[in-house]
Amino acid sequence: MSESGPRFRVAIPARYASTRLPGKPLRLLAGRPLLEHVYRQALASGALEVVIATDDVRIQAAAQGFGAVVCMTSSEHRSGTDRLAEVASQRHWPDDAIVVNVQGDEPRLPPALIRQVAMGLETHPEAGIATACARIHEAAELFDPNAVKVVRDAAGFALYFSRAPIPWHREAFGPGQEATMALPAETPWFRHIGLYAYRVAVLRRYPQLPPAMIEQAESLEQLRALWHGIRIHVAEAAESPPPGVDTEADLARVEAEWARSVQ
Repeated sequence: MSESGPRFRVAIPARYASTRLPGKPLRLLAGRPLLEHVYRQALASGALEVVIATDDVRIQAAAQGFGAVVCMTSSEHRSGTDRLAEVASQRHWPDDAIVVNVQGDEPRLPPALIRQVAMGLETHPEAGIATACARIHEAAELFDPNAVKVVRDAAGFALYFSRAPIPWHREAFGPGQEATMALPAETPWFRHIGLYAYRVAVLRRYPQLPPAMIEQAESLEQLRALWHGIRIHVAEAAESPPPGVDTEADLARVEAEWARSVQ
């Protein structure tokens, strides 16, 4: 690790199509495209490079308009990971380079968290991927299948990710109490934060790996990595990100929060 911190790059996959919020990357927030806010947060992380990856000329034009480097990628990619692999190839990034995948719909993603997941990978050479988690304090979140849970080993490596409440507390959890019960204080639970850092060598390998049964059952792509023996380091986030933007209501909420923050 360098004295100034981890050396890493950021790639921001951005697609124009969105079922719930069409044209999402270019929707305006505080007078600027949503994607521009994400780009500025990535720049503030101290990354060596920040690249926007897209298959849409409208996003390309807008991103170049606010000064971003744009990598045009195939429209056939099935996942953001596949798109990142193409970016790494086009940019000729070396196998040992670290790339953080920043989603294009998180305009308030803390730059410190981007840096933290990159640090997690740089300081754990046995890991191929690094990500983050946050503590769960409420039973409603623990039992929510939309909140992905993670269990880690003593060194902070992922043992498993699930939509189910893991670990299952055999004595405390009873039928019918899930949403209202108090969680036992002695057992920590963690929600996965979907921000990933990859080694480029893993990015190149990942699209060639066949899907795993557990990945398909849970609908969680990161389980493919665990299934095929790629270790994932999971740090407890020093600063958790606020929710991203998926709907018109989300956009209005973030706009209101933004207005309050500048008053």
